[in-house]
Amino acid sequence: MDGIIEDGLLGDPGVSLMGFEHGLEAAMYVARKRYKWMPLCAVEEWIILDAIVTDDERAKVAAAGCQPIFMFAHKVVDDEQRRFEPSHWVRSSMGTAFKEGYLFETRNTVYVLLGPGHRKSTSIEAIFSLF
Repeated sequence: MDGIIEDGLLGDPGVSLMGFEHGLEAAMYVARKRYKWMPLCAVEEWIILDAIVTDDERAKVAAAGCQPIFMFAHKVVDDEQRRFEPSHWVRSSMGTAFKEGYLFETRNTVYVLLGPGHRKSTSIEAIFSLF
């Protein structure tokens, strides 16, 4: 999995984005003010993956309260619940929202995206190949 951010999923890096730029402590503080009870996980070298789905699939995802988006990070910086080891990679479950350019929400976690990252569209099969 080395190079997933540099080369992009299947070779295309996608659109460059910038996450939170003011350090881990500030990022966690701002995120905690917004999300009082959700677990936070700060990551670097991240990519937002927009799943390519049909209109019917999109409707089913929306009916479940989600969006067809996922987040992959090459590097976990800090996970409040210690589910993921620092410096390891993580792939989120399906997202519910992407806010402020650095807060990626799922049903059970808010990922705080630090520094530069990318966003691209890809197949659901490619996303699930990142286990």
